[in-house]
Amino acid sequence: MLAVLAGVVILHLTEIIILIISTSVNAWRTNKEASFDLWYKCSMLNAGYRCEGSSDADWLQAVQALMVLATLFCMLSFIFFLCQLFTLVKGGRFFFTAVFQVLSSLFVMSGAIIYTVMSPDEKDGSNSYGYAFVLAWLAFPLTLISGLIYIILRKKE
Repeated sequence: MLAVLAGVVILHLTEIIILIISTSVNAWRTNKEASFDLWYKCSMLNAGYRCEGSSDADWLQAVQALMVLATLFCMLSFIFFLCQLFTLVKGGRFFFTAVFQVLSSLFVMSGAIIYTVMSPDEKDGSNSYGYAFVLAWLAFPLTLISGLIYIILRKKE
């Protein structure tokens, strides 16, 4: 049981780190001269790096909100897991933690889908998705799997 708990804790901490990185790093879309993320558009001009705020598009604000919510819900579910670990009756299930974790996975999935569908495509194909975008998509199955693990997991008697 101790190995399972250690695995769940390591998985959950990994998810939190991935969500924080994908939400805050400037690499959702990149090309040779610029990189774009949820918050800034940075470009290389005359050997200098210049950043400006991203657009105020409604879809981008929705993605920002969903990614922040996904990160917060993942952190809250970890706190709830630790609390339930010490207060839950023997044989009880971690349903409260699972609900927050599954909601976190749905938030990150929704944000990544909106960004995929709504992000402007360049006709010349010079833009590519960056590693933060990939990490956001990686966070979705990981949070969903850990949410399902919390549903199945029982406190040992």
